[in-house]
Amino acid sequence: MRSFEEAQAAMWRDGLISGEMHLGIGEEGIAAGVVGNLVDGDAMALDHRSTPPLVARGADLESLFLEVLGSEKGLCRGQGGHMHLLAPELLAASDGIVGAAAPLACGFALAARHLLPGRVAVAFFGEGAANQGMLLEALNLAAVWRLPVLFVCKDNGWSITTRSRQLTGGSLVRRARAFGLRAHAVDGSRFDAVARVSARFIDRARRGGGPGFLLARCHRPHGHFLGDPMLRMLNEPLGQARQLGPALMQATLAEGGARPAARLTALGGVGGRVARLTLQYTLRRRDPLDRARALLAADTAAQIEERASAEVRAAARTALDRAALSQAGEGR
Repeated sequence: MRSFEEAQAAMWRDGLISGEMHLGIGEEGIAAGVVGNLVDGDAMALDHRSTPPLVARGADLESLFLEVLGSEKGLCRGQGGHMHLLAPELLAASDGIVGAAAPLACGFALAARHLLPGRVAVAFFGEGAANQGMLLEALNLAAVWRLPVLFVCKDNGWSITTRSRQLTGGSLVRRARAFGLRAHAVDGSRFDAVARVSARFIDRARRGGGPGFLLARCHRPHGHFLGDPMLRMLNEPLGQARQLGPALMQATLAEGGARPAARLTALGGVGGRVARLTLQYTLRRRDPLDRARALLAADTAAQIEERASAEVRAAARTALDRAALSQAGEGR
């Protein structure tokens, strides 16, 4: 998963992938821990960071690369990009609409009850989606109908560039329990902990015990999307200050008029947000790969990583060659 995301990032930086790129780097422990408990016939409803769970589930890497490159040879004929991926053979679908994974998972779970008894559905979404009406309705519906579904909330503490606690009241675990769901919080950087807790929830759902809610805390080092300007302010403070300072002053002049105190207050608000982001990204780094390596012998971990990286590199090279040939053919 990490190798695939890094390869996507390289393609995006080279201008080969258009639009925003939402990476799942930092979420691998959650995807690995949950997906490792799924079997054939289980379904996944995914959000706009959909490639890590698809890679974990065994989706064809070359087909995924071709899709994000916009090729007709891609998973969805180049029409879905990285946010709207559909893999029918894996019963997996992603949606870029915030919170949409929850009702999609309920649909998968209802179908499983009638067509594939003993199978479950999993929904992946961020904590920023927790206040969406359709997600709350999905929690209620899953509880009332006792659907075989696990809701997985990936909590990095940020709703784009706003601290989530400034937007969300109370505890998400207690909120899920209020709907009648079994709910638990876990460190999402510890894939073994995620695997252990999600296994209990999934096994319970398979036996008709009803839905579960897993809150997995994580850290995403690339921010909301690749090239996130908030992170550029951290990594290049002087250059960004020179670039953004005049515009910020103009904005604060418009907001505060000629009053120096008002301008300073507005600029202080921006500075405070950057300071909080700095703490988040320097003092609380928890890389799931570092945690996983510690559970293995060093040579074993190195061999696994090299095999995975080689597989991704080969798929990326083939996809780039096929995409280039396709474009050349269109040019002729």
